[in-house]
Amino acid sequence: MTIPHNPIGAADAPGNLQWSHLTAPALRDLAARGALVLLPVGSVEQHGPHLPTGVDDMLCKAVCLKAADLIAEHRPVVVAPSVWCGLADHHLEFGGTFTLSLGTYHALLREICGSIAGAGFRQIVIVNGHGGNCMALGALTGELARELSIGVATTTYFMEAFSETGRILEDQASLLHACEGETSMMMALAPSLVDPSRLDEAHGPAFDMISSMLPSLRVFRSFADLTPSGVSGDARRATPEKGRAILDACAQALARRLLAGEPWRP
Repeated sequence: MTIPHNPIGAADAPGNLQWSHLTAPALRDLAARGALVLLPVGSVEQHGPHLPTGVDDMLCKAVCLKAADLIAEHRPVVVAPSVWCGLADHHLEFGGTFTLSLGTYHALLREICGSIAGAGFRQIVIVNGHGGNCMALGALTGELARELSIGVATTTYFMEAFSETGRILEDQASLLHACEGETSMMMALAPSLVDPSRLDEAHGPAFDMISSMLPSLRVFRSFADLTPSGVSGDARRATPEKGRAILDACAQALARRLLAGEPWRP
């Protein structure tokens, strides 16, 4: 199935696909028509000296809205309010960071997804925008599906477009943290929130995104042990043009995946 090209921007967010912009009768109608619910989950945490703490929440929500706009051409869909707090204890040392315990995170997602199910919806895709949430979501999704007896799936938006993103970036193969990629996306989505006077400080050692998600021998390490700046990658290469291309690629990839077939059986 071909998804039409339609670059993302702050003005593109389709309000009629946002749960919080709709009336209860409109949502009941969507549920009755078997609408898919996208639930963005992110984090509010330090993002170096140049980016706001809400990067993961804002970017994930933006990608979900754009993907929903594409999906809506083919099936009913709605984007739930984002879960802005996640698992980010590795960023606490820098300040400006909220984090949850794993048990609290599970309980929070159970109650939110339970509310979605209680409103009549039967299919939820938890769309993640924060690396620290990945392993927990992989484990919790099956439990949520069993507990609620509905279809629940999860994905991380920037991993859906891993190859496409790598072709856009100059200095890294994937999104890292407060890096060329995330900074570019924020320049495209909310340029007033990027501090250009601090870009010269915004660089630090990279890490392997794929390896970081593999279940191998590891111990907890503060992000400050990896990079004193709070940045992994080099934000000095960031441009709004790259940001628009990455956001568009991520939304296109997510929409394609979700339209290709259902990854669950309720």
